[in-house]
Amino acid sequence: MVYVKWVFWALFWLIVAGFLHYTLPQRDIVRIVNTYEERQDVTGWTRIFWAASDESQAKLESWDVQFIQAVQPDGDPMVYRNEDTGWGWPPYFKFDTANLYTDANDAISSKDAPEWYAVTHYGWRNEFLSIFPNAVSIKRVAGPDVRLIPWFNIIVLTVLAAFAWGIWVRWKRFRKNRIEPTIDEWTDGWG
Repeated sequence: MVYVKWVFWALFWLIVAGFLHYTLPQRDIVRIVNTYEERQDVTGWTRIFWAASDESQAKLESWDVQFIQAVQPDGDPMVYRNEDTGWGWPPYFKFDTANLYTDANDAISSKDAPEWYAVTHYGWRNEFLSIFPNAVSIKRVAGPDVRLIPWFNIIVLTVLAAFAWGIWVRWKRFRKNRIEPTIDEWTDGWG
């Protein structure tokens, strides 16, 4: 029974960590090489990885998606989708897809004269499942070696850890003061 409990808690924290890794903003330092628009068929269970910014789009099975192609400093390619999140989840309230697409077009640079940008995004890139992180913003940086501290993520994770610790402490106190005395009272005559 102890193993079942540990497997349950391991799976629970793995799901929580995966959820946070997917939804919290991440920043990549990249060189933008191209932008394009493509019709995407969004069907099946991978639909959860695409943003449906409004009710009418949620009912569609395909729509036009803007993409930003980039190259990381080590030469690996990276492709971002550029979709509005609207009022949906995750709560980035992104309504400026056209502006970001224009900024990305303006940021295209060559290998001979590279310009480096920090692309803020959420989500994962998986070639096998054809899922792409959603770009939220781009910002020019000094070079590929710039260090960016994720202050927002640090604050959110600290608040969540404090909240989880507070719940755990209150549960332990409740269990010690309410549940254990009641169990002891019920089992006093059993011995």
